[in-house]
Amino acid sequence: MDYLERYQTWLETAPLCESCTEKMKSMAQDDDAMKGAFGAELQFGTAGIRGIMGIGTNRLNQFTVRRTAQGLAAWLCSTDLPQKCAIGYDSRHNSRKFAEICAVALAERGIHVYVYHELAPTPMLSYAVRQLGCGCGIVVSASHNAGAYNGIKCYGPDGCQMTDEPAAIVYNEISKIPYFIPAEKTFDEQLSSGMVEYIAPELWERYYQTVLNERIADTKDDNLNLLYTPLCGTGNKPVREVLGRIGVNIDVCKVQENPDGDFKTCEYPNPETDAALNECYKIARQTHPDLILGTDPDCDRVAVAVPDGDNFRKLSGNELGCLLLDYVLGELSAKGKLPENPVAVKSIVSTPLADKVAAKYGVNMKSVLTGFKYIGGEILALEEAGQEHRFVFGFEESCGYLKGTYARDKDAVIASMLTCDLASKLKRQGMNLAQKMDALYAELGYHEAKVISIELTGPNAMELSAKFMADFRANIPTALCGVPVTSCTDYQSRICKNMLTGEETPVTLPKSNVVTLVLGEQGSVIVRPSGTEPKVKLYLTAVDSDQSKAQALLAALAEAMNAYVPK
Repeated sequence: MDYLERYQTWLETAPLCESCTEKMKSMAQDDDAMKGAFGAELQFGTAGIRGIMGIGTNRLNQFTVRRTAQGLAAWLCSTDLPQKCAIGYDSRHNSRKFAEICAVALAERGIHVYVYHELAPTPMLSYAVRQLGCGCGIVVSASHNAGAYNGIKCYGPDGCQMTDEPAAIVYNEISKIPYFIPAEKTFDEQLSSGMVEYIAPELWERYYQTVLNERIADTKDDNLNLLYTPLCGTGNKPVREVLGRIGVNIDVCKVQENPDGDFKTCEYPNPETDAALNECYKIARQTHPDLILGTDPDCDRVAVAVPDGDNFRKLSGNELGCLLLDYVLGELSAKGKLPENPVAVKSIVSTPLADKVAAKYGVNMKSVLTGFKYIGGEILALEEAGQEHRFVFGFEESCGYLKGTYARDKDAVIASMLTCDLASKLKRQGMNLAQKMDALYAELGYHEAKVISIELTGPNAMELSAKFMADFRANIPTALCGVPVTSCTDYQSRICKNMLTGEETPVTLPKSNVVTLVLGEQGSVIVRPSGTEPKVKLYLTAVDSDQSKAQALLAALAEAMNAYVPK
């Protein structure tokens, strides 16, 4: 069925309200709009579905959301897993509505559903899945995307985002389901029947205590003055609660304190970007806090900036990850609490500086594919071997961190606590996070890094992304900026080729559409398409004992890689 046929089917059969029907009719005069809305069906992957909210098969709406939940329910009913599901949601438009639609679709199949009574961070859903003994979980969120987006993220019984095998089954089930099967009961009726219930407030307190039990610091952080922004999302309550309990003096960015699906003061609420903290910078110039901290809308990522005179130095996700890794390992080691054969985990696109930090403490650093579910998978493997205690820290460069095994997703609440503990300790020593980062660089080498996101637009954007990757694979360079490429690892073919000898060795990680070029000890270039958006990401790293030389190489790498960007 092509986009015209899908459009016509919806126009004739979808139970739309009057205003939606008018929007549908207006598409007849705009072929690009019609292709965007009906040119494909939302694909269900390991991260569930994510897209722009609106009418159509390629948009997030009551019909595509219900169909997705029905497919998830069909999968769960076919397993021996507990017939229970936990659901959380963020501050975006329609998130609560979509959560209720999912709850109804699952309850219709005899699945008992637990729903948070108010918006809650993604890691709290991961926690709830395990605590409530559920067979699966759902978070309604588009993470850090702009306000036009929303998504349905699906979790397995271990609290990890769904892996490839069950995701493929769910997608197959979804494809069998018509779009317009009406619900048998309303959400309120399912609540009254007992098939749906709200998650008890006690679980919030249990979560707080679990996070606080992961603290390493022994003293209150009452010397630390923090400016915090939840970026109009879910972090406002839990982050301030936990930080308040450890004594942090918190000032909040008022214009971003309350939930706002439009994100009016931060169009792109991604803590990876410097612009996400712009409103905080305005306040900080007047109040002079020790630290600025922001969490993304679903509170699984965190970013920080340190005042530097009238300016601010925002630490990258890699930098904060290395600082927290060094802090956790250093404190555990000093207190004799580092477990035997400890394991830390990072994604393959995260900085190699982390490997050097781990090596300082004799810790095994494992690298896994991008996506925190792979870090969660390492925790699960340790758990199944009775060695869960060996896991000490996990992070990915996109500002996601986790200490502890209570959740199987990145958690900005615990990362905020650890960050404040470290900042408080450093303040007592007359230092700040930026100065500590510079000390790490001086000790282990400057690892200058940059992520270039190539946005691909138009109805065939995903095809352009695939072509980009194919063209890059067909033209692998032997050198970049005068530096030889020493190895090329293609995670799709699962082969690592020594570019100097031609020797090939197998890759043990799962298949993934990623290519990594290593430039000896001087850096690396990693190329991968986004799993949720029509874009390609380039991860560049340049390494040198001299910071200016590392910066110069990084700039040269960025320029060289521009040659591969579609013009």
